[in-house]
Amino acid sequence: MRMVCKIVLAVVFCCATTFAQNKQLLYDFYEIPQSLMINPGVKTSHKWHVGVPVISGISVQGASSGVTVNDLFANDGVDFTTKVQERLLDVMGNRDDFGSTSQIEGFTIGFRGKNRPDDYYSFGMYGEMDVISYWPKDLAILAFEGNGGNNIGRSFDLGDLNVRGEMVNVFHFGINRKVNPDLTMGIRGKLYSSIFQFQSIKNSGSFVTTQGTNNIFESAINADMQLQTAGVKGFYDIVDEDSGTTRKDVERLFSKRVLLGGNLGLGLDFGFSHQLNQQTTITGSILDLGFIYNAKDVWNYTFSGSTVTDGISVILPDDINNLDNDLWQDLIDEIDEALPHGENQEAYISWRPLKLYGSIRYDFGEGGNPLSDNCGCAVNPGGGINRDYYRNSLGGQLFMIKRPKGIQPALTGFYQRKLGRAITLKATYTMDKYSYTNVGLGTSLQMGPVNFYVLADNLLSYSNIADSHYASLQFGFNIISWNDN
Repeated sequence: MRMVCKIVLAVVFCCATTFAQNKQLLYDFYEIPQSLMINPGVKTSHKWHVGVPVISGISVQGASSGVTVNDLFANDGVDFTTKVQERLLDVMGNRDDFGSTSQIEGFTIGFRGKNRPDDYYSFGMYGEMDVISYWPKDLAILAFEGNGGNNIGRSFDLGDLNVRGEMVNVFHFGINRKVNPDLTMGIRGKLYSSIFQFQSIKNSGSFVTTQGTNNIFESAINADMQLQTAGVKGFYDIVDEDSGTTRKDVERLFSKRVLLGGNLGLGLDFGFSHQLNQQTTITGSILDLGFIYNAKDVWNYTFSGSTVTDGISVILPDDINNLDNDLWQDLIDEIDEALPHGENQEAYISWRPLKLYGSIRYDFGEGGNPLSDNCGCAVNPGGGINRDYYRNSLGGQLFMIKRPKGIQPALTGFYQRKLGRAITLKATYTMDKYSYTNVGLGTSLQMGPVNFYVLADNLLSYSNIADSHYASLQFGFNIISWNDN
């Protein structure tokens, strides 16, 4: 139980600042090589690219669908208990979520095939952490208000407990092919090396207190709950041992699992870009269609069964002289026997969070010769009008991610502008469950062979991040050789 409590506390700590996975600013921003990672079929106009190790792609995004830090901790003269009741318990539902997703590239390399110039190959490694916890509304009310008073007769849903998290290192290799002047397709294979994973996502049961027969109240518990973990116990045992080499032991175990020493899995990404006419293009991609088979360092905790208890029964005056009886222990033993909990090391499969992108783009504003300005002509000479011939793009994007309680969608409108060969700007407006006022801005700067990009979301909230439901920042450095260089 000590380990379970520590895991729960760690999840709560990680979720104090929450994250989402939508990268709407980076999607179809083909001037940035990292756009290949969210659409393997994006247009590519490079001979080759190399990311600056570790800083080629860093993304940090934050979101909260219910409450903000400012709602609870602002110095506004309102009692904290009142804030919890009015701004948390009374507002948030069991589909509001807290989560954490961050990503950092170890390295990335891409190059065009010498004998097949229509093919662009890319490979690399990146690390990702993803945690999501839905707000356990009924359990929070039970903990805050108790099961008495107005809650007599209320059935508390134990299935509100829904949490999932993982840290994984990903090795990948992709092929991007220009099938014809109007169609580009891509596929990327992934090898997942899990550092740790935990999930408790298929819980069910109830807890209800009613008027009793043999005592004032009686409580009925019906539970079928499970916490699955892989890779967690190894770190826990090192920290719990608290030896003089704890830090080195943690680093050694972490490095081992990063380099394929933990649980492994496989995944695929697919994507395409199709030019309907000279100025209209549609794109789409499916990411992380994959799984991890968790068989090493597995520790699962189960809690299932049903019982009805009327608490401690004291018969007066007969029990006055028997108060030294261990009545509480008898009650605990009774509940423990009726609701058995246990541990096992059964292997299990964890599915990666499946993501889908789609977009439609209209290009306009002629700004140059279609056979110049990084047009990508070396890819397919005479291959029609290129997007770079137009300086402006306007369109919409759709994003969806599979979460334990269903699909989470987001809708984005965008405007993109090229300022010569060196600067490209992209502005977005996104609506999702976290915010209806998310305005983002990104830029890609090409300084000779050096590419630098920075993308930031929800700019209107930056004056008070603590009161924001969403914030995002992505940046990186690459070395690029264009096809006309």
